[in-house]
Amino acid sequence: MKQTRLMMGMPITVEIVNCKVKLFHFQEIFNYFQYIDDTFSTYKENSEISKINRGLLTKSQYSRDMQTILDLAERTRQDTQGYFDIHRGDKIDPSGIVKGWAIYQAALSLKQKGFTDYYVDAGGDIQVSGLNSHHQPWIVGIRNPFNREEIVKVVSLKGKGIATSGTYIRGAHIYNPQDKTDNLAEVISFTVIGPNVYEADRFATAAFAMGKKGIEFIEKLSGFEGYMIDKKSIATMTSKFSEYVVKSVEESEKKDLKSIQ
Repeated sequence: MKQTRLMMGMPITVEIVNCKVKLFHFQEIFNYFQYIDDTFSTYKENSEISKINRGLLTKSQYSRDMQTILDLAERTRQDTQGYFDIHRGDKIDPSGIVKGWAIYQAALSLKQKGFTDYYVDAGGDIQVSGLNSHHQPWIVGIRNPFNREEIVKVVSLKGKGIATSGTYIRGAHIYNPQDKTDNLAEVISFTVIGPNVYEADRFATAAFAMGKKGIEFIEKLSGFEGYMIDKKSIATMTSKFSEYVVKSVEESEKKDLKSIQ
């Protein structure tokens, strides 16, 4: 069973391969994403993050999830030599880490309920578990950022997360903390496969901010692979990314293809 809803300004899709799944299982996931949006959206005046940015809350008043996200953001800043930074002047914007973390938490909740075969997709960032309805690993298509109707690579995933960072859809929402004048025009999209979507998401954002040297950063990370497309439409991949690539997709599989931004 699969459901998609438009939330947080993007489509969120959950598919669970289990004959015992009920509608309330999906509702619980979507309620969770609504909570995430209500807590972390910088566009909502009454969200917790907006109140923090207006100085209405002290650190002792932060929710446990807010403290977790801020701690994870600081750890990511250190892990990426400062290329991941949620500070925007005197404000903080944790959106570069919240989505992947929320997807992963939603997926964990399904695991805790006993489900083994499922995927959770929010705006193209995906966590998969087990097998699809054809008892095969989940297959995910990476879109051409210059032509979103075209899939440039198809990868097969089992128990992994995948995330893409770029400016071709949302515009310039990522910046280089090392050089505020860098308009990040060299790289158009950066896809990362990791042990889970949270890890893939945070490092995809940082790698994109690094520009072309981001692919070298991902290459050195154990358990991660990356696929970068630059402004000249030239793709560069890490040394073992090809191990995930599906050489061809049968017609019967195309309807099960999940696309990533």
